[in-house]
Amino acid sequence: MSFWNHKKKSVHTTYDKTVEKPAIRASICTGEKVAGFRNLKDGHFTSVKLIQSDKDLQDFKDEYGIEGEVEIFY
Repeated sequence: MSFWNHKKKSVHTTYDKTVEKPAIRASICTGEKVAGFRNLKDGHFTSVKLIQSDKDLQDFKDEYGIEGEVEIFY
């Protein structure tokens, strides 16, 4: 079986809500958006997924079990 015949599995990944919060980093210049997690103590951002459409954002939220709005920062 080739690599291309594999279907994407639905994986529910977790994050530590006491240490990180979901966020989207957006570029003012290019408009590029990247979803990830922002450390609550020092503000460090860890990139997880490039957001090019509403579906990408929904996939990110579904993968990590995020409900509601996600903070956007520039």
